[in-house]
Amino acid sequence: MTDFSATRSLFEIPDGLVYLDGNSLGPLPRKATQRVSQAMEREWGSMLITAWNKARWMEMPSRLGDRIARLIGASAGTVVTGDTLSIKVYQALAAGLELNPDRRVVLSDTGNFPTDLYMAEGLLRQLGDGYRLKTVEPDQVAHHIDDSVAVLMLTEVDYRTGRKHDMAALTAAAHTNGVIAMWDLAHSAGALPVDLTGADADFAVGCTYKFLNGGPGAPAFIYVAPRYADRVRPALSGWLGHEAPFAFDLDYRPGEGIERMRVGTPPILQMVALDAALDAWDGVDLADLRACSIELGQRFVAGVEANCPQLRLVSPRDPQQRGSQISFAFEHGYAAMQALIADDVIGDFRAPDIMRFGITPLYLNESDIDEAVSRLTRIMSQKLWDQPDFHRRAAVT
Repeated sequence: MTDFSATRSLFEIPDGLVYLDGNSLGPLPRKATQRVSQAMEREWGSMLITAWNKARWMEMPSRLGDRIARLIGASAGTVVTGDTLSIKVYQALAAGLELNPDRRVVLSDTGNFPTDLYMAEGLLRQLGDGYRLKTVEPDQVAHHIDDSVAVLMLTEVDYRTGRKHDMAALTAAAHTNGVIAMWDLAHSAGALPVDLTGADADFAVGCTYKFLNGGPGAPAFIYVAPRYADRVRPALSGWLGHEAPFAFDLDYRPGEGIERMRVGTPPILQMVALDAALDAWDGVDLADLRACSIELGQRFVAGVEANCPQLRLVSPRDPQQRGSQISFAFEHGYAAMQALIADDVIGDFRAPDIMRFGITPLYLNESDIDEAVSRLTRIMSQKLWDQPDFHRRAAVT
C-alpha cells in the first residue's frame, strides 16, 4: 500500500492551509528548490554551455518522457516533453489529420478545454478545403463518431465538472469507424490510472504543472502510438526534432520515433523542477491513488451537501465517472471562493458559476477534507462571501 503520509512530507504547504487546487497548479516539491539551485549553480553557473553535454541537458525531454510514460500506461520511448500543451495539441492534431487525408471533420465536445478548441479552429482554418470542427455535448460523442470524422479530439476529464470519458470505449468506436483518437490528459496524468496502451490510443498530450506538480510553466508532453512513431510528419518542424540538429542542414528530416515531436530548445530549469517533482511518484501505486482519491472525494461531497445546501454538485455523483476533482455550482461562486481562499482553503473558480476542488492524495488527508468542509460551511451559513472585496474579479480566477 502506498504511504500517503510519506508523500505529503515531500511538499511545501504552509501550516494551516488546505490546498485543494492541485488540479490547476500543484504545490512546490521540497526537492525542487535544491535541485533547481544546483542546476543553476553547478551546471549553468560552473559548466556554462558545456552542461548540454556534461549535465545531459539534451537528453532531458526524452528521459522525463519515459518517467511520465509509466504514469499514463505508455511504453518507454513513446513520450517526449517540451514546449506548451497548446503546441502539443497542434502537433498531435495536425499529425492525426495527415494520417486521415480523405476526411475533413475533427470531432470534440463542448466541455473540452477552450485552448484545445482554439488550436483546432486555427489549424483547420489554415488548412481550409472544407475542414471543420464539430462539437457536441459530452454524453453525445459516441453517437457522432462515423466515417466522416478524421480525428476524435477529447480531454479525458472535463476541466469544469470533472466528468470522465471512457477512453477505451470511445477509442474503440473511433477505430471501428477509421477515426484517429487523440486524448488530452491535462486532468488525468497524476490524477488517476491511465492506460494509453490498453486503450489503444493513437495520440495523447498533457501538461505537467497540475497533478504532476512540475511548477508554473512546466513543459507539456506528447505521446505517439508506436505504430505511427516513424510515420508521422511534424507540422511544427523545429530544429530539435530534426534527425541531426547540429548538422544545421537547410532541409528538414524528421528524427527517429518520438524524437521528431520535439520542437524548440527545452526549458532546462523547468525540466529540472519537473524531474524533482516526479520523484514523488516513485513509490506510488496508481490504484492506491485512485482509491484514496475516491474516498476523500466522497467524504468532501457528503460534507458539503450536508452543510451547504446553497451549493449544487455538478460533478458526476458516481466517483467512477469523474476524475480527481469535485465541482459545485453557486450563483456567487467567485465571491464564495475568494472568501474561502482568504480563510486558507484554496480552490478555484471557473465561469460562469463553478467552484472547483482538486482531490490530491499525495498531500491531502481526511483531516484536510474535514477542515475544508468546516470553513466552507461557516462562510456559506454566515454569508461571509458577500463583501465587496470578494466580488472584485482578479486577472486569474
